[in-house]
Amino acid sequence: MDFAMTEEQTAIFDMAKAFGDDHIAPHATEWEKQGTIPKDLWPKLAELGFGGLYVSEDSGGAGLSRLDATLVFEALSHACPSVAAFLSIHNMCAKMLDNFGSDDLKARLLPDALTMQTFFSYCLTEPGSGSDAAALKTRADRTNAGYTLNGTKAFISGGGYSDAYIVMARTGDAGPKGISALIVEDGTPGLSFGGLEDKMGWRSQPTRQVQLDDCSVPTENLLGDEGHGFRYAMMGLDGGRLNIAACSLGAAQAALTATLAYMGERQAFGKPIDQFQALQFRLADMEIELQAARTFLRQAAWKLDHGTPDATQFCAMAKKFVTEAGSKVADQCLQLHGGYGYLADYGVEKIVRDLRVHQILEGTNEIMRLIVARQMLAAR
Repeated sequence: MDFAMTEEQTAIFDMAKAFGDDHIAPHATEWEKQGTIPKDLWPKLAELGFGGLYVSEDSGGAGLSRLDATLVFEALSHACPSVAAFLSIHNMCAKMLDNFGSDDLKARLLPDALTMQTFFSYCLTEPGSGSDAAALKTRADRTNAGYTLNGTKAFISGGGYSDAYIVMARTGDAGPKGISALIVEDGTPGLSFGGLEDKMGWRSQPTRQVQLDDCSVPTENLLGDEGHGFRYAMMGLDGGRLNIAACSLGAAQAALTATLAYMGERQAFGKPIDQFQALQFRLADMEIELQAARTFLRQAAWKLDHGTPDATQFCAMAKKFVTEAGSKVADQCLQLHGGYGYLADYGVEKIVRDLRVHQILEGTNEIMRLIVARQMLAAR
């Protein structure tokens, strides 16, 4: 494994970083106040190939590796982790559509997903099933025309905002083998949404419950094979965990960069505070933590790209380690800003709030530990 980025990977990172600096960072605070992201942002990202980062080139996507994709999310998160994470969700859905959709379904929906004229959301979690996702209750009953869906999905990023939803619903008996994946397009009768959730972070992402009341979906909107939906959903999560870790890494790096600049300007006891050895040690500890996190993340991404037997374990370990390291560094950056760190004007408190949820979603960090422990015991 070569730890040096190629010229192409450096160009990918720089392109994403420049886009974030120009089109996201200047507006991130305002979007957070508004509780939404302008939809005209997405086609601009799609022009760079970011609407289908790891959708195959044969299907019109960018065909990037999962390692390459983490560079995009790390770079964009320098500007705003909330926006970058929202893009990750759409890309996970686009990849599911590419991998498992019928030729007709892909021909109908994938082109607009790649140009991001159609923005996708992912609907797995329910009010009563989070970590135990296979216990979901939403049902999809067969009809002559297709399926009728009934149930509620919770904590859905893009609820009431997105143009289409990949919904995991029960078409069979209890357990993961009774779950299928169906695409519900916006405007479908029976599809409605709860109120806007008032969140600690990720406030620019509109989050609502997605409610399905006798919601009719045609047979052709079944994604892949009936009864395989849970497997499809889980296959997307290894990469999703890498992406969310990359979002933590990029935002924490932005916080550290801002803190370095602040400490060179802030005076105390007659000299800049970056001249105090105790504070220099804290800067060094944060740099070491982020470099270790970056190496671990890229190793896990490399394993996923190469299909190694321990790829899932490493994705879980990287997700746990990197998201906790990112939150720890962001919190320390706030502390080093003193009282100013607590003010919205300096941007650090937003990063602290945005990163906290990364330890919960894409599988909680407790579930990451469970995955790792089970792999260790199985290999014993």
